[in-house]
Amino acid sequence: MENFRSIFEQFNHLNIMVVGDIMIDRYLSGKVTRISPEAPVPVVALESRENRLGGAANVALNIKALGANPILISVVGNDNEGAIFKKILPENGISSDFLHTSNSRKTTVKTRVLAASQQLLRVDAEDTHSLSGEETKELKSIISNQLDSKKVDAILLQDYNKGVLTQELIEFVIKEAQKRQIPTAVDPKKDNFWAYKGVTLFKPNLKEIRESMEKPVQTNSESLLLAGKHIRHILSNTFSMITLSEKGVFYDEENQSGIIPTIPRSIADVSGAGDTVISVATLGLACNLDIRTIAILSNLAGGQVCEKVGVVPVDKKLLLEEALELLVQKA
Repeated sequence: MENFRSIFEQFNHLNIMVVGDIMIDRYLSGKVTRISPEAPVPVVALESRENRLGGAANVALNIKALGANPILISVVGNDNEGAIFKKILPENGISSDFLHTSNSRKTTVKTRVLAASQQLLRVDAEDTHSLSGEETKELKSIISNQLDSKKVDAILLQDYNKGVLTQELIEFVIKEAQKRQIPTAVDPKKDNFWAYKGVTLFKPNLKEIRESMEKPVQTNSESLLLAGKHIRHILSNTFSMITLSEKGVFYDEENQSGIIPTIPRSIADVSGAGDTVISVATLGLACNLDIRTIAILSNLAGGQVCEKVGVVPVDKKLLLEEALELLVQKA
């Protein structure tokens, strides 16, 4: 087992490039005191509005919370929501300098209506068509400039099927990373699931892997091991991690695999847990940790954020405390 204090100190010196779909997670919160006379639905008396960073931006926020420097590269719309997003980023200590503003797509916004911390409704406003050739060219230029101008310790591809990560861009990023010997990690989605050939760390969740495999995938070691071998056969990746919801995380490389179970928690909201898992995993990759240690830390972090309502970043101090406590228990 690695020295966790030393690992967490290493995080502070890392630059992590994050490329993928960004969004605003908007929360409208209030109280329900009656049912609408117009339809059998609750009436929410609005008390507060909050905009949070979502998608690849939440990944960048997690990386920032862990002490590393995120370089967020993505696309926003030339709209009011895009302006709001660009304002929120620096308020959270993340640069907005590497965003391309598009005239052909809107900024993605997921609006959740809450009452007493319970989600009643979600409304999505988004465009999901692929980037145009010109927009892809612009992102390639931004990525190349950043890779040429600063030390990048790892590249994280965060796919939400909103059109930023086209097959052309995916192949470009992985090729550029390989050329520079930079590790890559991806949190994939269905549309381009098998496009990440040559990625270092591939992290789908159980639902995604089940939708993309020809044979059924169960949550036992034998079935997951076969899935891991199949992933490596197609992608030639070094590591795989499959998040198993309440059952934990499966990790796999050529010579070792296993399941890291979850620890008992009071679950409030699973939103954003996958973002947290891939963020911690990518930092572990950049620190050259072994895959089992990466899976342990990622699993702890994903569980931690599930105890809070809404999309929130990991708490570095609490994560270190939990990791150290786990070490004591194993001793």
